[in-house]
Amino acid sequence: MNEFYIDPDIKKAETLPASFYQSDAVFEQLKDNVFGNSFQWFGSVSELLPVEDFVKPLRFIEGFIEEPFFLKKTDGKAFCFSNVCTHRGNLIFHHEGPSKRITCGYHGRQWKNDGTVKFMPEFSDVENFPRACDHLKAFRTAFLGPHLFVGIDSNMAIDAVFSKMTERIGFLPLEDFIIDPNHNKDYLVNCHWALYCDNYLEGFHIPFVHEDLNATLDYGAYKTELFDNGSLQIGYASGGDEVFDLPEGHPDSGKAVSAYYYWVFPNMMFNFYPWGLSVNIVRPLSKHKTRVLFRSYVWDENKLEEGAGALLDKVEREDEFIVEGVHKGLQSSTYQTGRFSPKREQGVHHFHRLLAASLSKT
Repeated sequence: MNEFYIDPDIKKAETLPASFYQSDAVFEQLKDNVFGNSFQWFGSVSELLPVEDFVKPLRFIEGFIEEPFFLKKTDGKAFCFSNVCTHRGNLIFHHEGPSKRITCGYHGRQWKNDGTVKFMPEFSDVENFPRACDHLKAFRTAFLGPHLFVGIDSNMAIDAVFSKMTERIGFLPLEDFIIDPNHNKDYLVNCHWALYCDNYLEGFHIPFVHEDLNATLDYGAYKTELFDNGSLQIGYASGGDEVFDLPEGHPDSGKAVSAYYYWVFPNMMFNFYPWGLSVNIVRPLSKHKTRVLFRSYVWDENKLEEGAGALLDKVEREDEFIVEGVHKGLQSSTYQTGRFSPKREQGVHHFHRLLAASLSKT
């Protein structure tokens, strides 16, 4: 068991050491203790399950945690079950599409829409059948508006996270946001996944790395708020750039907010701009490689090229250059650990404390 300690007082705390990012054992421990207990985002229900009785087989985190499950729409609701037959372990669904039945193609075992065994050929003489383990395992689902999340073995209070998010973005009609394939991209980044999150969780680097973004944001007013299993960074406009039209009674009413940057532990980012939502999902591939999914949901396309939500690809490339440099630097024998800026790195400190606490769990 690898254990790390992050002092709760950011003025005294040291960052996670270089060994955290270098160790194969720690990387595997993160898989079990952090990601295995997480919720993961999979998209809006309408794009995943477009019609009634539609089935979509998925993997929990492709290339990292290959747990197979399937989503199915029944009576207008989305359900999630293991995609593994409880008879001999065959995958039940290989392709997405409409299917009224849940039937294994190997020996014909069938299940009801609630996952309980419905029928099994040639099993009339089997004693004590069906048992609880013969039913399909149901996985937890959670929803932020139309966006669906799955937890395969998670006790995370994800609804409490969503409640904190809706305090600020609850006025936005998320059901009206439309997926925009033209702005969807996957990036392969040569770094440890946690370094990518470290970078996202602070605006400290903006004046030094992002010239265009810095011209848009009021760096002095940049703000970070922490909550259980997540954080919020608020970007305020520096001038006449595009900002939210906030309703009366909103916590930020009267302020020129150009972006709400939400991070959800351990690897999900939800960036709300006046034009819509950019979802960024960080997926570990190895301790040296990370895939980052960018998915855009547009509400007002006329605002796409304005304010903090413009030039996202350029900002991403600038971030990649930095985090890849950090990853290379952490391979050095001269670096051990660093310190936090109490004013600018509260989000990184919060993330490191969550990681250290997760790794200490047995």
